[in-house]
Amino acid sequence: MSNESRSNLVLGICFAAFALLLIFVWIPLDTDTGLIEKVRRQVTIGDALAPTVAGLFLLIGGLILILFERNAPDQPEIDLVNLGFMAVVFVLLASSFLVMRYGGPALVALVNLSRETPLEYRLLRDSAPWKYTGFFFGGTLMIGGLISLVEGRVTPRAVLTGVIAVLVMIAIYDLPFDDLLLPPNGDV
Repeated sequence: MSNESRSNLVLGICFAAFALLLIFVWIPLDTDTGLIEKVRRQVTIGDALAPTVAGLFLLIGGLILILFERNAPDQPEIDLVNLGFMAVVFVLLASSFLVMRYGGPALVALVNLSRETPLEYRLLRDSAPWKYTGFFFGGTLMIGGLISLVEGRVTPRAVLTGVIAVLVMIAIYDLPFDDLLLPPNGDV
C-alpha cells in the first residue's frame, strides 16, 4: 500500500520555521536580558532562557519529522477534519493564554469589590496566591482541555491531571528561584 501523504513533512517544516522565528526574532525582541546574565559576579537565569529552550525542543521535533518521519507509512491526509481539530486546539490554547494573562488581575478586581482600599495587581504579582492564579487556572484549562479534547469528553481525571501538572511546574519553576516570575506576570 502506497501512502503519498506529506503531512509529517508539512508539519515538520511549519514547526521548524516557527521555532527559528521564535528563537531568532520573537524572543530577542521580547526579552530584556539574554540567556544567562552576569551582574556583579553573580550569574542568573536570563529572561530568554526558558522560551529559547522551548523553541529548541520545537525545532528538534520539527527536524525529527522532516528528517526521519517524512516518509512514514501511517501519515494521515490533511483534510477538513484535521484542520478543524487544529482550529479547536488553537482556540483552546488562545483561551488558556487569555486566562493566564487576565486571571490574576481579574481576581484582584473581584477582591477589590469588597475592599475600601483597592489592591493593585502589579504590586502583588510576585506574592502568593496572586502570582499563581492565572498560571494555575490557565495551565489547568490548557492541560485538562487538551486531554479532554483527545479523549472526546471532560473527565475528572483529565482535570486532576491538569491540576497536578501545573502544581509540579510551579514547584519546579517558581519555588527554587527568588527572582523568577511565572508567566505572564513579568508583562503585567
